[in-house]
Amino acid sequence: MLTGHTEGERRKHMNREKVIVLDFGGQYNQLIARRVRECNVYCEVYPYDLSPDQIKEMDPKGIIFTGGPNSVYGEGAVLCDPGIFELGIPILGICYGAQAMAHLLGGKVTTAPVSEYGKTEVEVDRSASLFAGVSKKTVCWMSHTDYIEKAPAQFQVTAHTPVCPVAGMEWPEKKLYAVQFHPEVMHTAEGMMMLRNFVIDLCGCSGDWKMDAFVETTIQAIRAKVGKGKVLCALSGGVDSSVAAVMLAKAVGKQLTCVFVDHGLLRKNEGDEVEAVFGPDGPYDLNFIRVNAQERFYEKLAGVTEPERKRKIIGEEFIRVFEEEAKKIGAVDFLVQGTIYPDVIESGLGKSAVIKSHHNVGGLPDYVDFKEIIEPLRMLFKDEVRKAGLELGIPEYLVFRQPFPGPGLGIRIIGEVTAEKVRMVQEADYIYREEIAKAGVDKGLGQYFAALTNMRSVGVMGDERTYDYAVALRAVETSDFMTAEAAQIPWEVLGKVTNRIVNEVKGVNRVLYDCTGKPPATVELE
Repeated sequence: MLTGHTEGERRKHMNREKVIVLDFGGQYNQLIARRVRECNVYCEVYPYDLSPDQIKEMDPKGIIFTGGPNSVYGEGAVLCDPGIFELGIPILGICYGAQAMAHLLGGKVTTAPVSEYGKTEVEVDRSASLFAGVSKKTVCWMSHTDYIEKAPAQFQVTAHTPVCPVAGMEWPEKKLYAVQFHPEVMHTAEGMMMLRNFVIDLCGCSGDWKMDAFVETTIQAIRAKVGKGKVLCALSGGVDSSVAAVMLAKAVGKQLTCVFVDHGLLRKNEGDEVEAVFGPDGPYDLNFIRVNAQERFYEKLAGVTEPERKRKIIGEEFIRVFEEEAKKIGAVDFLVQGTIYPDVIESGLGKSAVIKSHHNVGGLPDYVDFKEIIEPLRMLFKDEVRKAGLELGIPEYLVFRQPFPGPGLGIRIIGEVTAEKVRMVQEADYIYREEIAKAGVDKGLGQYFAALTNMRSVGVMGDERTYDYAVALRAVETSDFMTAEAAQIPWEVLGKVTNRIVNEVKGVNRVLYDCTGKPPATVELE
């Protein structure tokens, strides 16, 4: 347990200076928040309709308006209370947030003659406070069909492109700033500099918030919520659930029971590895139960090919297993899951579109036999989860292990899941990860794995015709898993992996490499 802090220091952690993000329905709301946290300033996300009085009570040092899917002049427009502009708090509008600011303050927003998507060269006024230190021409990420045709009278235009006359604007006296592009995504080359200019220079934040504050306040909040209740933790052995498990153990100790469900969809040898770490002989003082439920899951998945259906089945079966284990150990009040923010946003949050359900978010059944579900990492991104893990004292080799989806190999097998297909993808993935590590090219990779496609093709092995499956290899570079680029694995490494897979994995005669980024693809195949 984290110790050494007085009650006064704890209160200081809870009441630190903060910037708030008002969410207008964009997909990047939490990404903006984490970029602010990267500036060592605490940040939280709230709905766009907070009243000026509510904001005043929070006493934020700054406010950021997010992007959104609507048109500010349309029927479904979501707009904040204009009184927010009179609070004297610095405000940064991003994309839709910039358009909302312009619309509410007398500017003109219309459908753009030319939409802008992707990397765009933007010319900025370097004398503007937001662009201090930024190159005169800088690459930014655009994503808009509407644009600010005319800035409000009091604003000066600070950035433009050939087709976007107001790519940036400001009214320094009112502390109002806006950009049409997305400084929070990594494709905006100098976006972090712009955000740092806003958060540190324009909002006057000192930048002294660290991950230890999040860990400590979260542990305190868990302890207060749980009281004397019993807690069941869904432990997959992956990074997210491991961090959640250790956090809960530090908060409530033996009130916690970790249940590890071996659903037969894990990587090769992973069940035994998880038990070695979290079981009775491991370094953590946890109540640990391993449930071998392979056949149960295979039966439920028999004949199912649609990926969303597979996710729902796996998610519901997980919950049913946990409920059964809970009954064996007595009344359980809380279920803990290692849900992180990319899971939440892909499963649909607020007005955001559903991309795919995650078994521990959108895949939950309608009825769950627990008082409440606790998700302490719900608003963090993967790299923030890793920082929290290190802060909790979890060894680096566990914190930096390869990510693994909750539904496991069920979504790395295209089409129906069978025990034989699981064997094929387990062996192919093991070879791939082994060769990547041997070659030393794993550094800098966000995620890499082998998946089994549903494609069978003709091959020739030992002068005989084969008609077997194709394995798809995937490797991406990413820090936050909201966007990703395909990694350029050396050809000789891919050649060695391919040779080993087709020779050692029965049933596979072809290996493919996935070169698609996110977007348009997701990191996982299903």
